[in-house]
Amino acid sequence: MATVNLTTASFEQTVNDNDIVLVDWWAAWCGPCRMFAPVFEAASETHQGITFGKVDTEAERDLAGAAGIMSIPTLMAFRDGILVFSQPGALPAPALEELIGAVKALDMDEVRTQLAEQAAGDPRG
Repeated sequence: MATVNLTTASFEQTVNDNDIVLVDWWAAWCGPCRMFAPVFEAASETHQGITFGKVDTEAERDLAGAAGIMSIPTLMAFRDGILVFSQPGALPAPALEELIGAVKALDMDEVRTQLAEQAAGDPRG
């Protein structure tokens, strides 16, 4: 599956309707973004069942602001509609592969439990 361009209109539905979504926040003027783009695109071709989305922060300023994007490129990973990873900086291909493996391996019941404990003010969370 190739990458898909995400907009304010399509972002939430894409994140909620797919099991795993990786989002690359980028801009045309950003050198590291241009270096990361082929790595992200290559991964999208080899990982069927994962949605790879790209958000042009220049065209989607409101969306980038709502997501709290402060630096680009930023990579976010969502699983079952839950943000499980967010980090600025371009990843090399091996690190992106490692991240994809880690997101696939997450125990989402445990993630939901941790989120519920944090929301309830549990001191362990």
